[in-house]
Amino acid sequence: MILSSTIFLITLIFVILQPKGLQIGTSAIIGAVIALIFGVVSFSDVLDVTSIVWDATLAFIGIIILSLVLDEIGFFEWAALEMAKFSNGSGIKMFIYSILLGAFVSALFANDGAALILTPILLAKMRVLNLNLKTIVAFLLAGGFISDSASLPFVFSNLTNIVTANYFNIGFAKYLFDMITPFIVSVAISTLFLWIILRKDIPKSVDITLLKEPKSVIKNIKLFYFSWFFLTLLLVSYFIGDIFNLPISIFALGGAIVFLLIATAVKTVEPKKIIKDAPWQVVWFSIGLYIVVYGLKNAGLTEYLSTILKLLSQQNDTVAVLGTGFIAAFLSAIMNNMPTIMIMDIALKDIGNEAMIYANIIGCNLGPKMTPFGSLATLLWLYVLAQKGVKISFAQYSKFGLIITPPVLFIVLLTL
Repeated sequence: MILSSTIFLITLIFVILQPKGLQIGTSAIIGAVIALIFGVVSFSDVLDVTSIVWDATLAFIGIIILSLVLDEIGFFEWAALEMAKFSNGSGIKMFIYSILLGAFVSALFANDGAALILTPILLAKMRVLNLNLKTIVAFLLAGGFISDSASLPFVFSNLTNIVTANYFNIGFAKYLFDMITPFIVSVAISTLFLWIILRKDIPKSVDITLLKEPKSVIKNIKLFYFSWFFLTLLLVSYFIGDIFNLPISIFALGGAIVFLLIATAVKTVEPKKIIKDAPWQVVWFSIGLYIVVYGLKNAGLTEYLSTILKLLSQQNDTVAVLGTGFIAAFLSAIMNNMPTIMIMDIALKDIGNEAMIYANIIGCNLGPKMTPFGSLATLLWLYVLAQKGVKISFAQYSKFGLIITPPVLFIVLLTL
């Protein structure tokens, strides 16, 4: 346990600090290689990990590529401008609408997509509106939080969702049916708490006349209108695929490639640029960190967790759900939700409590918001902001996350 824990902690430290520009995926792969060299994991373990994460990883690549194409044609910038115009200059309405826009993007294009694409667009618009730094940070904190708290409704809304749904053979339609209520409650409660905490930094009015007209940012109006039809068709295909028990990545990655080819054919995007801009480091991070975490599983961590979870399962449903959710949240906050979801899934495998499985997902999606390194989406979000000249300190983020996350998590878990 000591050796596997040491390798994991050093890998995580390198992922968080990124010394000398070392990227997160590179650090994770190096950690995985070291784990192999020292015998913490075997090549058969690597194959086991691959069998667990391949669908989630390919689906993630597809969702990000689709998001990048839509971003290139102006889809998300149009949405952000429409949101601002719809507020009619009310700071309160703009704050609420920006949260709802973030929830929409997170649900349909995954939390990482929201962090990578929507964040810089919203930041650029707020600077055009001449908002002060406190107000900008308030909007950004709200957007960062909702990107994870709203990533519940669809299997593809979060990598943690895909991994767990595949691991426990939960179908697309069943997953949506079971998680739609927690999603709605999460968005509503998150919006309320975000407003309560950040309201002092939200202006009463903003000058929306400084913004462009929404349609002016669309590069190809026909492709833009077609994209709505395509997204609807893609969503329907997920349900059809569910009937035939097909991997979600077939539609996520396949749909992304088809849309990229269409956009290329009408000369709206450059495919090489899209492929190059895709966050491939996230892929290496996912695979590498999962392998490192498998070493903790081999050392007995999942057995300890399984014992605790079995004791919880013997209690009433509320205690079992809350206990599972907060354990997952705490582990996600201190060691990232990607390894946590895998460890918890393995520990829950033989318990047979469906509510605890969903509680694990909710805990792994919301719990990471208590620390800056809790989720990949937050790491990407902070990286994007730093590149744009906005730095949010560890203390500032953690203070905010520790205030808002526990009550929101508690309420959402009660909906199961």
